[in-house]
Amino acid sequence: MRDQGKGQPRPGAARAGKVQATRPEARFCMVCGGRMGKITEHGVRRSACTRCGFIAYRNPVPACGVLVRRGGAVLLARRAHEPRRDAWGIPAGFMEYGEHPETTAIREALEETGLRVKLTSLFGVYAGRDDPRTRAVLILYHARVTGGTLQAGDDASELGWFPLDHLPRPIAFRSHREALRDLRRMDRRQPRSRERSR
Repeated sequence: MRDQGKGQPRPGAARAGKVQATRPEARFCMVCGGRMGKITEHGVRRSACTRCGFIAYRNPVPACGVLVRRGGAVLLARRAHEPRRDAWGIPAGFMEYGEHPETTAIREALEETGLRVKLTSLFGVYAGRDDPRTRAVLILYHARVTGGTLQAGDDASELGWFPLDHLPRPIAFRSHREALRDLRRMDRRQPRSRERSR
């Protein structure tokens, strides 16, 4: 969309056929309804209400997921919806307000894969910088299956078990690619450490 007469896109306007790359900033305060303006706080430009002073922080959104293994393979889900429809990813999703990260990971596993899981350990935390909806912090857990039936659901159109050296393409998000790379590195180090302990 273009502004009348200026020939420039409006700030926050998405191009046709593209997912908007950043969340638009609020024009009115969610607390008092006053107009939002700009302030500089600790060297960062932020939106703040010109009436009540409320500052609208644009924080990353937490997402949680599970790494479920079967032998040398990892379970991945093909995305059923945009963004990155038909790309593969780790079963994961955004936290609900007030939800614990572990609860989110278990819920997302069930919703996307039909599997009930038990979390066994924290795997890692990754910065999600390429999701067009928001910036995310991805918290991943190792998990083992305790029940359920493997069946794509919720945001997944297909599920598959993939050896770490033969992952499908494309992988939806950079944070997922980084986590799978780290998992592959961890797997490669483990046989050597077992040999040294003999």
